[in-house]
Amino acid sequence: MCTVTFFPLNNENFVLTSTRDVPFLREKAAFPKAYKEDGVELFYPKDGEAGGSWIGSSDKKRLICLLNGGFQNHKQKDFYAKSRGIIVKDLLKADDISMACKEIDLENVEPFTLVIVEWDLHLFLFEFVWDGEQKHLKILPKEPIIWSSSTLYTSEMKELRLQWFSEWISKFKVQSQKSKVKSSKFKVVKDLILEFHHKAGVGDPKIDIMMKRSKVGTVSITQVSKKEDDLQWSYEEIQ
Repeated sequence: MCTVTFFPLNNENFVLTSTRDVPFLREKAAFPKAYKEDGVELFYPKDGEAGGSWIGSSDKKRLICLLNGGFQNHKQKDFYAKSRGIIVKDLLKADDISMACKEIDLENVEPFTLVIVEWDLHLFLFEFVWDGEQKHLKILPKEPIIWSSSTLYTSEMKELRLQWFSEWISKFKVQSQKSKVKSSKFKVVKDLILEFHHKAGVGDPKIDIMMKRSKVGTVSITQVSKKEDDLQWSYEEIQ
């Protein structure tokens, strides 16, 4: 599943947006709401089948977003020990994310990519990839970035989507220069990123950001933005 974009605003704030692409027959997810699990306050949309989530935040000042697949597509097994959406919740509750990623048992867990944002003392962006054999955890520079799921998009498709995102960034720079007020710039970013997730592409629903194929496609768009101490959620179901 998923196309994910991250856009930092100064050194402390950000906007992360996730387009969820899943089979149309998959049971519908519940709207995001607050949960308390193992003494940790969580906020996430609950997956209708496995009870986990593809995106969530916690009172550990952490946001995690899931993409199916690692660096490249893989052959799917008939059975896996644990849902990747449960892994998201497990890591949201961890005290130390780096240690948790190193210690978590991923034997017979399907490959995935996690985008992890933390903002305790400073803003950090992590990428955690499980390729089915090895874990890969790294800190990324706080720069605009796009991810596309390896299970749905080829390397060529990913490169094309990167081009669309680069074009969008140029558009953002023009729009933000017109906005003199900081608060307005924040709204401009959020609105333009949502526009990107709705409209970016070449008119081919098989590869556009708003994707639709015969059995799988975009079912929701989730946007999480942090401005100072305020974490805002936006969730839109796609019919």
